[in-house]
This record gives sequence, structure tokens and C-alpha cells, in this order.
Amino acid sequence: MAELDPEDSKIITLARSARARTGAAEGAAVRDTMGRTYSACTVALPSLRLTALQAAVAAAVASGADGLEAAAVVTDADSVDAESLAAVHDLSPTAPVLRANARGELA
Repeated sequence: MAELDPEDSKIITLARSARARTGAAEGAAVRDTMGRTYSACTVALPSLRLTALQAAVAAAVASGADGLEAAAVVTDADSVDAESLAAVHDLSPTAPVLRANARGELA
């Protein structure tokens, strides 16, 4: 298996931290085309529901990002849900989405 790019390792670490900090079901992070990173966790409020990846994409867009280089999700799920993937691919159709477990190991 090839070694993970250091920048991809960074967004996995940020996603792990977001998840651990809040105890959320998922943590996510994205890297925009300028190299800036944004992290978030699952939002589960009575009036607002976002996956962690949707929240990270929203933070990037709100900060002026017009494209993404990569995204990472830390989750116990067997896959990344379609809505999360769609949020990433709305900005960058070919951006890779990495899925990792709580230990940061790629799935």
C-alpha cells in the first residue's frame, strides 16, 4: 500500500479531532484549492441536520473556497453517504474523499 500524502494525513487528523472533540458520529475535513483546511462534525439539531462532510464543505464555501483538493471523513460507517459525496462533488467533481476509522486508518 502506498504511503498517504502528508496533506491527506493532515485532513484525516483534523477530522478525527473534530469527531473526538464533540463526541459526534462523524468528523470531516476538507482542503480547498488554496491549501486551506476546514473541519467539522455531524450537526444534529432539531432545526438543522448536516453530515460532518456537508458542514465542512459549508465552512469552506462560507470562507470563499471555490474548489476542493480533497476531503476526509472519520466514521464507523461502511461508506460515505451520497449527500456528503454530493456536497464535495458540487465544488470539485473529481476531488477524492478519504474514509477512515476512529484510529485514522484508511478504510
